Amino acid sequence: MTPPAVSSFAAVDLGASSGRVMVGRVGDGRVALEEVHRFANEPVRAGGTLHWDILSLYRGVLDGLAAAGPVDSIGIDSWAVDYGLLDASGALLGNPVHYRDGRTDGVPERVAGLVGDDRLYEVTGLQKLPFNTLYQLVASLGTPQYEAARQMVLIPDLLAYWLTGELGAEYTNASTTELVDVRTREWSLPLISSVGLRASLFPPIRQPGQQIGLYRDISVVAVGSHDTASAVVGVPAANPDFAYISCGTWSLVGLELFEPVLTDASRLANFTNEGGVDGTIRFLRNVMGLWPLQECMREWGLTDISELLRSAAAETALRYVVDLDRPVFLPPGDMRGRMVEAAGLPKDASPAVVTRCILDSLALAHARAVEQAQRLAGRSVEAVHIVGGGARNELLCQLTADACGLPVLAGPVEATALGNVLVQARAAGVIDGDLAALRSVLRETQQIVRYTPGGDPAAWRAAAKRI
Repeated sequence: MTPPAVSSFAAVDLGASSGRVMVGRVGDGRVALEEVHRFANEPVRAGGTLHWDILSLYRGVLDGLAAAGPVDSIGIDSWAVDYGLLDASGALLGNPVHYRDGRTDGVPERVAGLVGDDRLYEVTGLQKLPFNTLYQLVASLGTPQYEAARQMVLIPDLLAYWLTGELGAEYTNASTTELVDVRTREWSLPLISSVGLRASLFPPIRQPGQQIGLYRDISVVAVGSHDTASAVVGVPAANPDFAYISCGTWSLVGLELFEPVLTDASRLANFTNEGGVDGTIRFLRNVMGLWPLQECMREWGLTDISELLRSAAAETALRYVVDLDRPVFLPPGDMRGRMVEAAGLPKDASPAVVTRCILDSLALAHARAVEQAQRLAGRSVEAVHIVGGGARNELLCQLTADACGLPVLAGPVEATALGNVLVQARAAGVIDGDLAALRSVLRETQQIVRYTPGGDPAAWRAAAKRI
């Protein structure tokens, strides 16, 4: 008997600290992943500005594609908001600036003077974050680089351009720039003009599933190129009544909707309406995520989190909590010191105490965002799905279930790469159907761990009031 045909797809997945190329093999209603290459993503500070080392990342992509062997297509996803500027010849004008760089300090206030925050939200539906592409571009106005620029290209689209020679802006990532009209799903030309930017900088928008071009006769396909968009495709939900947390350096907490929520209450709660695959809206809020813990571990010289989590689990619950979304936690460096001061921790607090504070606080932030999303969207959910690297953190998953008072379903860890691969597979005709059909493949093939809420709900409510 002839075995069912299996097709292979390369998923290029770039994160804030590393990149990798995964090969997804899809056939007979199943999907399997293999990591074939991983490479570092180490930002570089030069001349007082924090940059991404984009050529090093591109070299890693090329090495990964070589290691992948024969594949049917390639899809690229990455973090959002950052971009490169190309000159008239198509050459890159310097390394892209890192979103954690301080060049946008004061820029959101300047933009609000040109276009009120309420008007910005009405048009774009975007959460106001100081590093949004809108503010980065306005910060660059008048610089020689901006004056020489002819195209603005988001990170995954820049890499796709170098592979294929074709320029464009994939919709899910473009929707995070605060420059796309949330209703028309195209660049908002009136908004672009009102803040002094040139409309000619912005390439045509393309949709997930669309072929971009060829790399060595291999099709390069637009996927949900914002990594969260691919991660949400990779949520193995069995029904639509779910909340998701794509948890890593950031926690993206929200609901999958089909219409944006553009109320003033939603704006004031700092919720965002980002584009998703198949015309969906990712109604979510950015929460600081595991970044503070990652920075503390770097300062402590720790790479293995397992023993740290065991020690943290033994510490007193909810003794110290803090609002992790405070801007003080955004930059790198001396995270432990800032955590001690902001949370009122003892100066000699052990790594276990600091870690427990961070995870309790993150669970509270998750619960707050899940509750707000339901209230603002007029929806209720039956479960919370945690995908991404945070799904490995058993203590965080249990604390999130306790704080939310809802079951948490953790996994898959590789939701982003899986979502990337499934969109490619559907574009190739290997699988059919809507998002529900794609997710059913995940439920059949991926490990999912269930955490039942426990603990004292009153203690969690009391801790939330202390923040």
